[in-house]
Amino acid sequence: MSESRSSKRSLYGLALLVVMGLVGWQSWSWWSWASAPSKTDGDASATVQLEIEPGTSAGQIGSQLEGAGLIRSTTAWDLWVKWGSLRQKLGQDQGDFQAGVYELSPAMGLTELADAIRTGDVIQARFTIPEGWNIRQMAAYFESQGFFTAQEFVEASQRIPRDRFVWLPPNIPHLEGYLYPDTYQVDYGKLAPDEVIDTMLSQFEQQALPVYQEAETDWSLEDWVTFSSIVEKEAVVPDERRLIAGVLSHRLRIGKKLEVDPTVEYGLGITQTPDQPLTFAEVETPNPYNSYMNPGLPPTPISSPGVGVLEASLEPEDTDFLFYVARYDGTHVFSRTFADHLSAQDAIHDARDAAKEAAAQ
Repeated sequence: MSESRSSKRSLYGLALLVVMGLVGWQSWSWWSWASAPSKTDGDASATVQLEIEPGTSAGQIGSQLEGAGLIRSTTAWDLWVKWGSLRQKLGQDQGDFQAGVYELSPAMGLTELADAIRTGDVIQARFTIPEGWNIRQMAAYFESQGFFTAQEFVEASQRIPRDRFVWLPPNIPHLEGYLYPDTYQVDYGKLAPDEVIDTMLSQFEQQALPVYQEAETDWSLEDWVTFSSIVEKEAVVPDERRLIAGVLSHRLRIGKKLEVDPTVEYGLGITQTPDQPLTFAEVETPNPYNSYMNPGLPPTPISSPGVGVLEASLEPEDTDFLFYVARYDGTHVFSRTFADHLSAQDAIHDARDAAKEAAAQ
């Protein structure tokens, strides 16, 4: 009996080894097939351009790669991504996948594809500058995207390339206001601060400059952009652009100070929020940009205005309003007298406090 049981155990063990070997061989064969280049015949030099949008997940990248014929299996890609995440936790990997436009070949293996996208080996990069951003915000954004440091961009913005852009106003200290807000796609070889700035100035030249040149206006180019940069910061709702431009034009025309918060924020390098508005001490801090203390326009633009605001500033609404106060939905309450303005402020603050109390209950 003992010899019979021993023989059976040997047979079972041998069978198990055979099964495990077959499973291992099949798994190895599948992985070799899945991780190998998706195409090994035809033109090995053929390439595919693939754009990875910012915020695209690893799984979505796998689907894009499969759809482009660059990988055989999204399952293999998902396994590879998980292995890469483990290596990253162990400090052995280079980080997350990078957005951009890649030139990839079907002859590349799974490892090569993953490494190319993880290291950001792009041929083109896309970036978006929203309307109303200033140079400091742009600089922080570029650094966060890994393009170059914020300091490099700020320094480049202080070099005025008037030899290439002769229309730039004389004696400006930096390019605030002239770096056109838009979505750009640039070659990787041009992803340097000066190259990016030239691209944005070229866009201003194409989109904004003709608006000014075709208009009948007494504004100088510098004053037009400066005024528009304030309207851009104040007018959240497009329908209010011309009216806000009209109120500010009215104040300038009769010699009243503009008294707008964004100039204080720009001068102090801060950003207020609904929960942390400007303090009286900040509003009373002297600086050249403080429009509560200084008459007329600030010394330079304070943001990059878009073409919609640039156009509205050339055709401000004719109004006798002198004041406006922001609601918390992007719109404003407009007033003719300071007393009405204060009443509007109180009503808005009371409504906000009531909403907070209701939400807390």
